[in-house]
Amino acid sequence: MLKKSLPLISTALLYSVYYLISTYRFNVQILSVGIPLDFLVLLIFSYMLYALSKRLWVFLLLQALIMGVLYIGNAIKISFFGGPIIPNDVYALRSLLLILEGWRFFAAAITLAAIASLLVFNFSMRHWSAYLASTVAILLGITVVYKPQSIVTLLDNYTGNSVWDQRSNYLWHGATVYSLQEGARYFAMADVPPDQDIVQVAAENLLNRLPKSTEPAKPFTPRNVHLVLLESFWDPNELKKANYKPNPLSPEFRKLWKSTDYSHAMPPVFGGYTANSEFEVLCGFPVVKDNVKFERQLLNSVPCLPHILADKGYRTIASHPNIPVFWNRVNVYRNIGFQTYWSIKDFVQDDMNREFMADSTLYRQVTEKISGSLANKQPVLDYIVTYFGHWNYPLGANRPSKVKSSSKVEEVTSYANTMYYKSRELMAFIDDMRKRDPDGIIAVFGDHLPFLGENFAGYVDSGVLASQRGEFTPAMFRLYLSTPIIIIDGQRGPLKVGSIPLYQMPKLILNLLNFNEPTIMDYTAAPPDVRVRPLPGLHFNVLKDNKIELCKEPPYDKTCQQSTRWLNDVNVVSNDLFIGRQFSRPKQVTGNSPDGLPQQPIVTPLVTPGVGELGEPLTLPPPSARTSTGLK
Repeated sequence: MLKKSLPLISTALLYSVYYLISTYRFNVQILSVGIPLDFLVLLIFSYMLYALSKRLWVFLLLQALIMGVLYIGNAIKISFFGGPIIPNDVYALRSLLLILEGWRFFAAAITLAAIASLLVFNFSMRHWSAYLASTVAILLGITVVYKPQSIVTLLDNYTGNSVWDQRSNYLWHGATVYSLQEGARYFAMADVPPDQDIVQVAAENLLNRLPKSTEPAKPFTPRNVHLVLLESFWDPNELKKANYKPNPLSPEFRKLWKSTDYSHAMPPVFGGYTANSEFEVLCGFPVVKDNVKFERQLLNSVPCLPHILADKGYRTIASHPNIPVFWNRVNVYRNIGFQTYWSIKDFVQDDMNREFMADSTLYRQVTEKISGSLANKQPVLDYIVTYFGHWNYPLGANRPSKVKSSSKVEEVTSYANTMYYKSRELMAFIDDMRKRDPDGIIAVFGDHLPFLGENFAGYVDSGVLASQRGEFTPAMFRLYLSTPIIIIDGQRGPLKVGSIPLYQMPKLILNLLNFNEPTIMDYTAAPPDVRVRPLPGLHFNVLKDNKIELCKEPPYDKTCQQSTRWLNDVNVVSNDLFIGRQFSRPKQVTGNSPDGLPQQPIVTPLVTPGVGELGEPLTLPPPSARTSTGLK
C-alpha cells in the first residue's frame, strides 16, 4: 500500500517545497486557482514515471530533478527575463550551456545529464502498468505533435490564455499545465512556408502602401559602413534613484548623442537574445515571436544587407569575440552574405574582463585588420558585435570601479562601472574612425537593456518599470525596448532619427548610400505616420506626435487594426524569405567584383522543378517607378 501511495506522497512533498522556494526566493507564486489542475496533471505524470521505474530511489531522484527544472527553472527564468520556459528554449539550450561559467555550467549540465542517464538506467517494462503508462505517453505525444489544437482548445477554454503575458499564464496555470499547454501550442502555431498565392497577396499589400517618389534617383555612392552592436548598452541615468557619482556615461558620448536629439533604437529583446537584434539590423525584418531567429528560422540564403553590399563590391566582415558557433552565427552569417567572420580565435586576447574581451582592444584589432581595405579604397561593411558589457558585468584588473550608487541591487552599480569604460572606449573608436574614414557611415546602438536584478529590481527601485510586464504602462514598454543610437553620415554628421525600430536600420543605411534597387527591406517600410515595434504577443506603435499606442488584444482601434494587418503581411513575407521558397525574393542587378570583373548576382531566380512560371520570384520595381498595382 505504501509503495502505491509513494508517488502521491512524493509529489505533494516536492510540490510544496518547490512552491515555497519559487515564492519566497524568486517571488514567483503560482496562484491557488491553478494549483488543483496543475497538481493533478503532475500526479498523473508521476505515476507514469513510477510505473516505468525499476528502483524507487531512482524514481524519487528523477522526480525531484524533473520537478526542479519545471518549477525552479521556470521561476529563475521569470525572475531574470520576465517570462517562463517555452518550447523554443530547447533550441537555445546549446547556447545557454556555452555561455554559462563555473558552478552555473556544472549545475545545468549535471542536472540535464542526470535526468537523461537516470531515465535510461531506471527504465522498466516488467509490469502491466508500465505498458499502460507507455501507451498513454505515446498517445499524448502523437496528439501534441499531430493534433495539438485539440489540447490547446481544451486547456484554453478551461484555464484561459493571454497572448502577450506569459508570466500571468504560468502563474494561473502552474508549471506542468503551462508546459503541456504551450508545448501543444508550439506545434499548433509553428511557422510553415507559405504558398505562393498567400505570399503574392501579402507582398502586394506591403508594396502598395509605399509612398510614390517623384524625385530623380541619385547614383549609388559606395562608402564604408561601420556598424557596431553594443552589448547591453543603455543610459544608466534613467535610474534617477541610483544617485550615481560620477555620471557613468562619457561626457563626449552624451554630447554626441545630444546632437541626435537623443535618438533611440527599439530592439526586439530585453536582457538577452542578442541574435534577434542582429537579425533585425542586418536583414530588415522584425522579430515577432519569443525565439532566436538565428537558430531555426533562417534556413535560406537571403539578400540581407551584407549580401546586397557584397554584390556591389563591398568586403563584408563580421567581428565578434565569442566562440563562433554561438547562436548558430557561422551558418547564419554565411547565409546573409558575410564573406569573413572573425571570432574569438581570430583575436589576441590581450585585454580581458574575465571571458569578455574589452571593447578597446576589439576596436583596435578590427581597425588593424581592415586598414588595408581602407587604404585601398575598397568599400567595407565593418560589422562589430561587442561582448564586454555582458551580465554579470565583470571588470578586469586594469579597470577599477569608478562609479558608486545608493542602490542595494548589485547589478545597478556593477553595470554603471561597465558603462563608464564602455562609453569612453566607444568614443575613442568613433573619434579614430572619423579621422581615418571621414566619409564613412558609422552606426552604433545598444542591442538590449541590461539585466539589473531579479524581477526588474534595479528598474523598479527607480520607478521606471514595474516588477511584472503585465503591469507595464505604455511609457514602460517604450523604455523596456529603447537603447541609445548614433548614426553618423560621414561629413554630414550625426542624424536625428527619433525612435527607430532596429529592423528599419538597414533600409536607412542603403538610403544613405543612394541604393535605389529593389530589396527585401522595401517590404518593411513603416506605415504612414507610425513606427511599429512588435513584441511576442503584442506590439506598440510610436505615433507621429511621439505618443505610444499599445496593441495587446482585440478589439483594436483603427491604428492598431492597420498595424496588425501590416504585421501579418510582413510575417508572411518573412516566412517566405527565410524558411520558405522565396517567391517574394527580388531580383538584383549583377554588380562588379573589386577587380572589375563581372560578378555573379547574389540573388538568383528561384527554380523549382515542376513549378514552371509560377515558381519565378516576384520582381520589385525601383521606388521611383512603383505604382498602386504592386507586383506583377
